[in-house]
Amino acid sequence: MDSSQSSVLENELSVVIVDQQEKAQVEPTHGSPSRSNTPSRHDKQNVEVPKVGIKFDCDDSAYEFYKEYAQRIGFSVRKQFVKRAKTGQLKRRTFCCSKEGERSVDKRREQVSFRRPVSRVGCLAQMTCQLQKDGMLEVVSFHEQHNHELASSPIKHMSRSKREIAPAQKAIANDVERLGISITQAIDSLVDYKNSVHNERETALKKGDGCTVMEYFRKMQLEDPSFFYSIQVDDDNQIMNIFWADARSLVDYGHFGDVICFDTTSRTNTYDRHFAPFVGVNHHKQTIIFGATLLYSETIESYKWLFETFLSAMSCKQPRTILTDQSTTMAKAIAKVFPESNHRLCVWHIYQEATMHLSHVFDSFQEFANDFSDCVYGYEDEDEWLVAWDNMLEKYALVDNKWLGGIFDVKEKWAMVYGRHMFTADMKSTQRSESMNNVLKKYLNVKLDFVHFSGQYSRVLADKRHQELQAEFKMRRTKPVLRVDLEMLGHAVEFYTPEIFPMFQDEYLKMGDCKIYRVSKSDTIKEYKVTYRERKQEHLVKYEASTTIVECSCMKFNFIGILCVHALKVLDKKNIRRLPAHYILKRWTKDAKVGSIEDYRGIYIKGNTQESIGKRYSHLSHKFREISTLAAESEMMYEHAKRCFENLLKDLQEMRKKCYSDCMEGCVKVHGEAIHADVLQSNSGFDSHKDITSQDYVVGHYFQYLYGLNQVSSPPDIIQEEHHIGNNSK
Repeated sequence: MDSSQSSVLENELSVVIVDQQEKAQVEPTHGSPSRSNTPSRHDKQNVEVPKVGIKFDCDDSAYEFYKEYAQRIGFSVRKQFVKRAKTGQLKRRTFCCSKEGERSVDKRREQVSFRRPVSRVGCLAQMTCQLQKDGMLEVVSFHEQHNHELASSPIKHMSRSKREIAPAQKAIANDVERLGISITQAIDSLVDYKNSVHNERETALKKGDGCTVMEYFRKMQLEDPSFFYSIQVDDDNQIMNIFWADARSLVDYGHFGDVICFDTTSRTNTYDRHFAPFVGVNHHKQTIIFGATLLYSETIESYKWLFETFLSAMSCKQPRTILTDQSTTMAKAIAKVFPESNHRLCVWHIYQEATMHLSHVFDSFQEFANDFSDCVYGYEDEDEWLVAWDNMLEKYALVDNKWLGGIFDVKEKWAMVYGRHMFTADMKSTQRSESMNNVLKKYLNVKLDFVHFSGQYSRVLADKRHQELQAEFKMRRTKPVLRVDLEMLGHAVEFYTPEIFPMFQDEYLKMGDCKIYRVSKSDTIKEYKVTYRERKQEHLVKYEASTTIVECSCMKFNFIGILCVHALKVLDKKNIRRLPAHYILKRWTKDAKVGSIEDYRGIYIKGNTQESIGKRYSHLSHKFREISTLAAESEMMYEHAKRCFENLLKDLQEMRKKCYSDCMEGCVKVHGEAIHADVLQSNSGFDSHKDITSQDYVVGHYFQYLYGLNQVSSPPDIIQEEHHIGNNSK
């Protein structure tokens, strides 16, 4: 995906949420809004609705009309029924919603455990046309009501009936084929060409890296008023550390910022800085990015600056848990900046180090791997864990091993027995960060300067967000098939995403292999012991009938967010057939992103077309594609469209010049001098730039003029380029 298209996708899903909020009247306790299955008044604006009596000259015209209506409203169309005379003349035709009908039962596949999600739900929406005496097809029946959720704006184009190739596009494909070039090669060459032109233009604009960085960030902020960036410079006015995050990242953090992963093991740019993304996981269990940084050094001061800047961008909302690699300096900075957060170490890194420091033990004793794994993931009682740890050291003669002694000192940060109460969103390591770095290496060239690096990074963001858009479309269009038709599963499949529901379903279906017996009873709380299959470990489950609160000693709900089989077994014994609302974690539901998020200025981040260049670009691209497709059909229409395009381009260029000059006349130019920091002094880094002091004050007031932004104070010991003021300030 081209970097120029990143802004097109960055706010797409926000429109889904806006549409849902407009439709929602009352939000149920589990966070799912009521869904509309009837086109809203807003949807019908500028859309011709089918009516009985409308006539068409042929079958294709009627189909195109109904298909265009369906695409604008949010559903897909197929041809359902046709009646023809003996001569072959069409007499009656019915077009229906693609969700019409029910899935037929194949008795030969009844025992198959894996089935495709259900897409047909018996929708009755349809339009029927009948041939009249005048030879025209007239609409004789129209049913508007749907029994399912309609597609929202960003995913309407994914409907099957909309995916077709125009004659002009077919002609291009045929020309390419005649030249012996595959379609994939042709697309790749076009992308490479566009990137090449884009890179040449940016190189020509370069005035030194410092100026280029500032120019890039100003451009991003003009396109996205909620875009956040912060730059730390040293005593020689050289850029040291950079952090940036766009509006979509701020929104994602607002919804899924309860757990973040941060890893600095990758150096992926020509300046030999650590590139480190802040990543998390969304309701589809996909990796999402909350922001990115380029760090020159890994000192406490550098990490402290970074984490404070990250909090400023995220409206000072602290995560519940932070997953990092093992770093003493990072741990000290986290303790200072994130006092309310739980700090967990990457278990994968610990395993990697164990294979290096204890390779002789792994090679000599096959059972050591299981014993070590039990100490990492097993045990629910701290005393039992300590006994098991001591037994392992004695069994393998590791009592004096320095590496094991070192990780024992920080056992609270990696041993599961100490972290069962900490929510981690089913993440146990920073592998999502490392995976993100591996993806970036496929995109990024180590010789890129910052602007080109950022452009390629934007491509990665766009691709990740497009994957989320595809998952959202699939989720809204289909429904998972229940392995067993049970009320609890039927309830859960309505709100859990397709990625989370199988996890819950697996837990629920394991109940048949559980044994349960009561151990104590009081007026309010009953206690049970639950065992799974032939395992010796017993799990203590407490149940309070008045509140339907159930607590298990394994604490799976605490660290993953779905109930364990032990707790579900107790609920089943109490004849509770629907999941209590307080055990439906919103972040795992289909409507996890419903709700408004404020940016660092306290302004709600909205996703309407008026505020997004990306959305305006997408809308115009769609319109111009329609024009180009039609104009290519004849030489006369082509010449007319070409003249109109040329005149339109000149008019727009003149309008842009006028708008820019009008804005600059309203700006107040302030001259000043940047005060330099005493920390992180170095002769390395980006090239210094002399115009950073005066020019940045101009841009600072320029943004205040445009958006009415106020200055936010910075930490006293650093110099940073704040996104919301554009100034160097102490």
